Amino acid sequence: MMKLKEFNIPFSGLKLGKHNFVYEIDDAFFESFDYQEFNGASVHVNAVLEKMSTMMELQIEAEGTINVDCDLTGEPYDQPVDSHLKLVVKFGEEYNDEDDEILIIPHGEHQFNIAQYVYEMLVLAVPQKRVHPGVEDGTLQSEILDKLEELQPKENTKPSEDTDPRWDDLKKLLTDK
Repeated sequence: MMKLKEFNIPFSGLKLGKHNFVYEIDDAFFESFDYQEFNGASVHVNAVLEKMSTMMELQIEAEGTINVDCDLTGEPYDQPVDSHLKLVVKFGEEYNDEDDEILIIPHGEHQFNIAQYVYEMLVLAVPQKRVHPGVEDGTLQSEILDKLEELQPKENTKPSEDTDPRWDDLKKLLTDK
């Protein structure tokens, strides 16, 4: 898998304090991970690295839309995503990213790459069940929805006017008090 170079954060030349990195995520980003679930993406990612003397903290925020297909109708729609991730970066003997919240990089490294973190964060930001907003508010016009509507068993909700004459006399007893 190619490491996306623009997601390298070159911390060694940075002064102590906070530093901002901004990314615009589109389809090409997910294609580089061979991820085919999304039709398109337009996500703004802001990463703030706080460099301290012995460690670093990274706050990643993502906001935008990812175009997916509705599970019910197959219609594509823009799913809003809003997600954030906090990562603590420490130095150690060897590279270790097994912990979701702590990244350990070898002493002497001068940069690290956040593409994988951004990728996982965005994939998890899209709900498992994808439902077109037009399905919920009834505004989506779709052949599939019309067909589903047609095939649904019809419920008879209005009470029938014809009553059984045998009960009519009993009902009179209840009402004639």
